[in-house]
Amino acid sequence: MHRYRSHTCGALREANIDQTVRLSGWCHRIRDHGGLLFIDLRDHYGLTQCVADPDSPAFRQAEKLRAEWVVKIDGKVRRRPEGTDNPDLPTGAVELFISDIEVLGEAGELPLPVFGEQEYPEDIRLKYRFLDLRREKLHQNIMTRGAIVDSMRRRMKDQGFFEFQTPILTASSPEGARDFLVPSRIHPGKFYALPQAPQQYKQLLMMSGFDRYFQIAPCFRDEDPRADRLPGEFYQLDVEMSFITQEDVFAAMEPVITGVFEDFAKGKPVAKNWPRIPFAESLRKYGTDKPDLRNPLEMQDVSEHFRGSGFKVFARMLEDSKNQVWAIPGPGGGSRAFCDRMNSWAQGEGQPGLGYIMWREGGEGAGPLANNIGAERTEAVRQQLGLKAGDAAFFVAGDPAKFWKFAGLARTKVGEELNLIDKDRFALAWIVDFPMYEYNEEDKKVDFSHNPFSMPQGGLDALKTQDPLTIKAFQYDITCNGYEIASGGIRNHKPEAMVKAFEIAGYGEKDVVERFGGMYRAFQYGAPPHGGMAAGVDRIVMLLCGTTNLREISLFPMNQRAEDLLMGAPSDVTPKQLRELHIRLNLPQD
Repeated sequence: MHRYRSHTCGALREANIDQTVRLSGWCHRIRDHGGLLFIDLRDHYGLTQCVADPDSPAFRQAEKLRAEWVVKIDGKVRRRPEGTDNPDLPTGAVELFISDIEVLGEAGELPLPVFGEQEYPEDIRLKYRFLDLRREKLHQNIMTRGAIVDSMRRRMKDQGFFEFQTPILTASSPEGARDFLVPSRIHPGKFYALPQAPQQYKQLLMMSGFDRYFQIAPCFRDEDPRADRLPGEFYQLDVEMSFITQEDVFAAMEPVITGVFEDFAKGKPVAKNWPRIPFAESLRKYGTDKPDLRNPLEMQDVSEHFRGSGFKVFARMLEDSKNQVWAIPGPGGGSRAFCDRMNSWAQGEGQPGLGYIMWREGGEGAGPLANNIGAERTEAVRQQLGLKAGDAAFFVAGDPAKFWKFAGLARTKVGEELNLIDKDRFALAWIVDFPMYEYNEEDKKVDFSHNPFSMPQGGLDALKTQDPLTIKAFQYDITCNGYEIASGGIRNHKPEAMVKAFEIAGYGEKDVVERFGGMYRAFQYGAPPHGGMAAGVDRIVMLLCGTTNLREISLFPMNQRAEDLLMGAPSDVTPKQLRELHIRLNLPQD
């Protein structure tokens, strides 16, 4: 028999009854039932109930065992007594009657329990992550993550993509403030950077004639952490294709992402034939560029019903042509208590309030706004929004460029409060036609709004003749349930168009050559039309595992302060190491 096990702890079935077997694993739970000792033995594969009674030669040894001790157990498989089967456990029809126990590794007093899924302080969970990872739900999430990556990889290869590995040590990017820098020992005073994304390398691969690239790529950004973005590093499904249009990217990637979701949705419906929503329409209808389409509410412009009305606050705003009034429908929300609650919530968000109209039985409008604009206008609002008695509508007014984010939050809040969101499905969509540029109020200049390497719609001619703030890009995102899970674009592969695009954002040709010299040179020697995208592996896994925190699907994450509590990073280095790197520290004074 093998030194440690003949079977795993998830393998024994009724067919093994009367066999002598050997198991090794962790003591998951130990129960004393009046002289009978039950040890639930756990390994990576499952759990088996082991039993010792006072007649067992191993009973005295079993009495010494404690939670999370690692043991080897020999014994005979037998059927569980009638009425004690556990149908929720694959091994639940049998148990192992113990004949011998060997302790392979004792465990000290546990800083957090492994049995059960109770909440525990995050700093303890991260410091003792090796214990946390033994817990069933987190352990399963990590295994699901691996299976999702396998599914992605298989589907990409089935689509004719080849997997490449691009460099980890590279040059600092234009967004250098977010780079992790690596000092060079042999080039004093110079630094490598860890890649924020393989963007330039994957485009260079297209210049090199490889046609269809993908990679499960590690990316590194020195950003503040959020629940849906880990500090330090994250992984993405990185993709690039040659001789393609935007439609080709959609045709290649939609079945891959849909298929991955279907593989792991656990029966939840997954959207097929994803809608394509222009960026401007997404902001107007949903108040976000990553809409949760499980929420059926769509905002509408109702400015005409308030223009010149008796509600002077809105009427005066609308004298400025850039201002609008948007309505958020609230089906079933036509109670004073709910409307007042929404108004208080808006004040808590830093707003003066949230105007509303309620519709009573018979279709009569109620509330201050209804009283001010009159029955005819109130009825026109109701008809436009398709509302009925017992419903409400909420209103946001001003310059949409300034209020759309708050309007989106209000739409989400109404949907959540009225239980309108169908949480048992995955709603995927393309967001398209992103603006190429935006105006930076702080620096009083035009900036790239998204990816600077995207092809403008209209090409070089649009860059030369159009107002930059009206130019749209061949740029697109994939959203799911309120999260952006992928972003991409068709690339600007023509040198003169690339220079012009950067010129509009305040960069000269010299800047382009300095910052993107390799790619700029490659464009001079026959660049194919190309494009691609990058999908966030971590966010996709998070959605499919049904959690809202990336730490629940990552092996060894950092905390909110970007610290690895398990390994003690970041850490001090020795003076000798600093001397070798020609670095002197200039630390802030306390």
